[in-house]
Amino acid sequence: MPVMLLTGFLGSGKTTVLNRLLKRADMATTAVIVNEFGEVGLDHVLIERSSGDTVLLASGCVCCTMRDDLSATLTQLMLQRIQGEIPPFQRVIIETTGLADPAPILHMLMTDPPVAARYRLGGVVATVDAVNGSATLDRQMEGVKQAAVADRLLVTKTDIAAPAQTAALCARLAALNPGARMIAVVDGAVAPADLFDIGLYNAETKSLDVQNWLRAETYADAGHSNHGHEPECDERDCSEHGHAHSHTARAAHRHDHGIQSFCIVRDQPVSWAAFSNWLEILSEWRGDDLLRVKGIVNIDERPGQPVVIHGVQRIFHPPVLLERWPSDNQRTRIVFVTRNIDRAAIEATLHAFEQA
Repeated sequence: MPVMLLTGFLGSGKTTVLNRLLKRADMATTAVIVNEFGEVGLDHVLIERSSGDTVLLASGCVCCTMRDDLSATLTQLMLQRIQGEIPPFQRVIIETTGLADPAPILHMLMTDPPVAARYRLGGVVATVDAVNGSATLDRQMEGVKQAAVADRLLVTKTDIAAPAQTAALCARLAALNPGARMIAVVDGAVAPADLFDIGLYNAETKSLDVQNWLRAETYADAGHSNHGHEPECDERDCSEHGHAHSHTARAAHRHDHGIQSFCIVRDQPVSWAAFSNWLEILSEWRGDDLLRVKGIVNIDERPGQPVVIHGVQRIFHPPVLLERWPSDNQRTRIVFVTRNIDRAAIEATLHAFEQA
């Protein structure tokens, strides 16, 4: 069952986004885990309280408060579903606190046996405030990490921010996380289809959102001209605009505490034995600074069947072998979101294993 992690710094608008989602009829098969009911403001949709920490909403959504142990909350939620105490749900949203580091939650989803047996990561969505977002990125490491690991960046309050302010923030976010799609959001309005099943291999449909999470390839050449464009922020994919923004990217990285995103590309198939050993050594060497790694790999051993990889710091999901390529592009493409690790170091270590 897919789990969507909704994160964002204090005041960035994630609760407003969640409120709007919970009013929609097409969210009826969704379970939501929040920190406090009061913060979400559910009075207008609350119809009954199933237990001390679980409520059923008029839209059909199930909502529960987060216990101290998120693993226990997810396990209990599934148990209630199996026992018929709550309506059957098909997806889960976890809303983090504004100061939360998303990495521990991603670790838990990937490694906790009771959770990993029933749930999978469906994507990370981060809200970023167009008015205060740049100041947050300057001062708050948590805000930087939230934006850096996201699959979707919801740029909020664009209706009250100055256009130049929004454009500057979008340029900075594009440099920090070029693999993420940016969507401008006014008053929390966003389509559920833009948020769910965006981050990892979907075992049910055998499909991948590869094109969305490999957008960093567009930015692979740090010296590429921006053709006079600056990225726009509207309902379209903001990361489609402006391409490399080489001068903006360098400036953003200086302010964003050493966090950067880049894509490693290989035209020829690689040996899975060498590649998997390289990943293992890399995670041992600098695992704490590998904020997120995801990609699709063309391997020698299985022509025509790529391998999908996904990791957070030292923890990697079991690799998934696809039956076929999801597009005509059959190159190896790996997106890295790192802290204080240069792209050149990653390239050099992979090259050494390829040569060996």
